[in-house]
Amino acid sequence: MRSVVITDIHSNIYALEQVLDDIETRDVDQIVCAGDLVGYAPFPNQVIDKIKQEEIQTVQGNYDDAVGNDRIACGCDYMTEREKKIGLSSLQFTGEETTAENKKFLQNLPQEIKLELEDYTALVVHGSPRRSNEYLYADSEEVEEVAAELKEDILICGHTHLPYHQVINGKHIINAGSIGKPKHGNANGVYTIVEVDDNGVKTEFIEVAYPVEKVTAKIKETELADELIEVLKTGKGL
Repeated sequence: MRSVVITDIHSNIYALEQVLDDIETRDVDQIVCAGDLVGYAPFPNQVIDKIKQEEIQTVQGNYDDAVGNDRIACGCDYMTEREKKIGLSSLQFTGEETTAENKKFLQNLPQEIKLELEDYTALVVHGSPRRSNEYLYADSEEVEEVAAELKEDILICGHTHLPYHQVINGKHIINAGSIGKPKHGNANGVYTIVEVDDNGVKTEFIEVAYPVEKVTAKIKETELADELIEVLKTGKGL
């Protein structure tokens, strides 16, 4: 069985469209999304509408919760004043831009999705099973703790925007990366194919280029921080 996992789209409709086009060329059984449909890029409604149109199962990310419920913070970790500036402009813009109907959609997204993948059970969350805004980095103390508590065979998450597949005491921890605001060092969106068969669990991380300049051009027309442009072009930082 081959399942596609997309995550952390962050209002980037151009990245989402390119990724979905790429997925159509591959033999897969289902698509699930590990959350954070909105934030940062300028197209929250277009992304939400596309997810609804494609009927993609989606969990609620911390940014989805913040925008859907009009919270004053998104639960993100900002390490510098530059990151804080980008983040605050993003939350304000996205909250104002997202329609009431789409906020309701974000409010009602589930915290988790459970999947049966052949003989394996999988849990899809945004950050971790403990908190939607918990960062599970590879080889971290947190990921070790979560693996020890995990009832399912596979945990699929996002939030860090850094893809990896780690096996800890027989538990598969898979971070699917980020489509719309990658942090792996280049501008390409990343999604993940999780393949389960008699040989076990395998992952394939697939990079997809998209027209970044169309996103950055729109950013310049909005109240979003211009510093976000470099983040999208380089795949580094916030």
